[in-house]
Amino acid sequence: MSNKGDEFESPDEAAWSAWNPYELAARLKDLSLPWCVVGGWALDLWHGHQLRDHEDIEFTILRDDFAAFRACLADMRFYSVQDGQIEYLAPDEQPEPDVFQIWCEEIASRTWRADMMIEPGTLDRWVYKREPSISAPRKEMVARTADGIPYLKPAAVLLFKAKYLRPKDEADFEHALPKLTQEDRAWLRSLLEILHPGHVWISSLS
Repeated sequence: MSNKGDEFESPDEAAWSAWNPYELAARLKDLSLPWCVVGGWALDLWHGHQLRDHEDIEFTILRDDFAAFRACLADMRFYSVQDGQIEYLAPDEQPEPDVFQIWCEEIASRTWRADMMIEPGTLDRWVYKREPSISAPRKEMVARTADGIPYLKPAAVLLFKAKYLRPKDEADFEHALPKLTQEDRAWLRSLLEILHPGHVWISSLS
């Protein structure tokens, strides 16, 4: 990735010192707006313990709530990430409508702390970013840990991961598969058959 038009020179792309979900939740505890942990950390929250190292932490918000999350994370700078470009977002600037990823830089440490993903859903409805025709009630797609941390349920996390099939995605699938409910297996299998015909995970979900 490269920097483009930054008022501040952003940290190196690899300068991650990510929060864990508990640190993130502590920072967002005063917000009542919808958000949830996604990606590999969401699976570990579902498992109840950490299964692997994570280079970052991803969480989703609704686009209209960006200003509120920005205000809550007042000691951070924010950068849009799109097409290999990292661009500084001035304090009064909103991400463009086609931007769905925001990296959060802690000013004091000059490190990336979190990857904020903008999702196209609503307060009550979760929408799959890559195919908006796929949606479900938010309450059916987001769970909470015993101490209240919201996370995207595993079948939806794996649907996102299915596109890339990186080693960590394969490992995440193998760890999750024995614990998936029959309902989750059927949901994920049906969507893989539509979105990724012939995907290697389909037979394992039968």
